[in-house]
Amino acid sequence: MIPNLYSNEDITTLVESMKDMNKNGEKSMEDGEVMSIFEEQAKNSIHVVLAFSPIGDDFKRRLRMFPALVNCCTIDWFLPWPSDALRSVADQFLSKVENLPMKDGIVQICVDMQERVRDLT
Repeated sequence: MIPNLYSNEDITTLVESMKDMNKNGEKSMEDGEVMSIFEEQAKNSIHVVLAFSPIGDDFKRRLRMFPALVNCCTIDWFLPWPSDALRSVADQFLSKVENLPMKDGIVQICVDMQERVRDLT
């Protein structure tokens, strides 16, 4: 929980909304219990994607300043795909299309488009 994230008015509104949602519940809950349930639901529902370029010193500086970026995150490195892998994926998806004329040429166009987009970006 981030300290002082919610004002007292916000907390009151959240607690009342959560109590309204749980009207069918048999026992009444304390405000602290309601906030704990809210925090748990928020924690389970939130997903954040951060994208950083690993080029340059900025990335290293951010990792030193915010160690949770390494300790509490999943890091995916996306490297360029080789032409053979692009060709295999295009071939697999296009194999489901019936009566496709010049399939090999279309597969090659798919590979070429992917490589051109990669080069432009």
